[in-house]
Amino acid sequence: MYIKKNRLLTPGPTPLLPQALHAMMGSDIHHRTEDFRKVYKSVLSGLKEVMQTQNDVIVLVASGSGAMEASIQNCFSCGEEVLVCTAGKFGERWTALTKAFGLKPTVIEQPYGSVVTPEQVAAALEANPNIRGVFVQASETSTGAAHDIEGMAKVVRKTDALFVIDAITGLGTMPLKIDEWGLDIVIGGSQKAFMIPPGLAFLSVSERAWKRMEESKNARFYFDLRRERKNALNGESAWTPAVSLVLAMDEALKYIKNLGMDNLIKNAQLLATATRAAATALGLELFSGKNPGSSVTAICAPAGMDSSVIVKDFRNRFGSIIANGQGSMKGQIFRVAHLGYFDFADLFAMVAELEIILAAHGQPVEFGRGVAAVQNVYAAAALAKETTKEPVAV
Repeated sequence: MYIKKNRLLTPGPTPLLPQALHAMMGSDIHHRTEDFRKVYKSVLSGLKEVMQTQNDVIVLVASGSGAMEASIQNCFSCGEEVLVCTAGKFGERWTALTKAFGLKPTVIEQPYGSVVTPEQVAAALEANPNIRGVFVQASETSTGAAHDIEGMAKVVRKTDALFVIDAITGLGTMPLKIDEWGLDIVIGGSQKAFMIPPGLAFLSVSERAWKRMEESKNARFYFDLRRERKNALNGESAWTPAVSLVLAMDEALKYIKNLGMDNLIKNAQLLATATRAAATALGLELFSGKNPGSSVTAICAPAGMDSSVIVKDFRNRFGSIIANGQGSMKGQIFRVAHLGYFDFADLFAMVAELEIILAAHGQPVEFGRGVAAVQNVYAAAALAKETTKEPVAV
């Protein structure tokens, strides 16, 4: 009751990998030296390996939104028609960005908690053969829903449109077979499943997208991906890099490669499954229950209770930071993350805290019921792993 350790349980920033944090202390290194070039090349090759692609991966000093902007700025021209799929706060960002660069978006909008389907994308592309790009979130973090990227890719690949995916919280939480599915641009961010602080964005770029850049009439300077690609061949960035974050990313990538990207994804999926089981056991309604992702679980506040109260109680009682709803969902849902450096011990504690918070506000709670649901998911997974003599991905 008297000592409270801060626990970050949000979908970004996420908890930091200790060895990555330690690596940042070596940032008194000049970025135009061979020592740094080795690290930078290691990061670029490591990103390709964990993203499981042969495409070039470009690193930018920016948040993920910077890479979203760069994908539009480099590959499209003012006046071109594009398709935007939106079912949450971050889908709305694609709409705003495309309009900011003078594109003409056709918007397929679904309610928060739902998703845009491949069939809807197919119908929109068939109705307008002039569409030059399709934009979507792999994981819509504001609602906890996940889109069917593979299904959408099959549709988009039948056209000349580029398929651009915000996978900032999708990478490390769901399968994204970039080369096999033909994903043209896949965007990630450092502060999500990659377990380091905010400040780096990266994107894999297909050959189709590189060719499209030669046609784009947009002005480019800082976010000129072609310039970054040229400099990367020599192990350098076009501009001054965030040296400390690059050092941290190198360590995080070593950790992910040792763990295995597939196991990182399985870890998030297991935590998400256990969280949904706990919420159901406590009589809480899941938001995005029909299309749940594994980056974050969104849970509806009990009837008559503002989710902001739950979020504040987590912080004030236990030092735990969870996320409120965003946009129109603020005050209605709360969100718990699973991506990156989270394990079951984090989840045991979070669910126990939730039970106490609900009881403190007059909600009928049987202590231990939610925790038991998490324990059962863990035990079932652990026993299955022990039977096959495989390590548990936690």
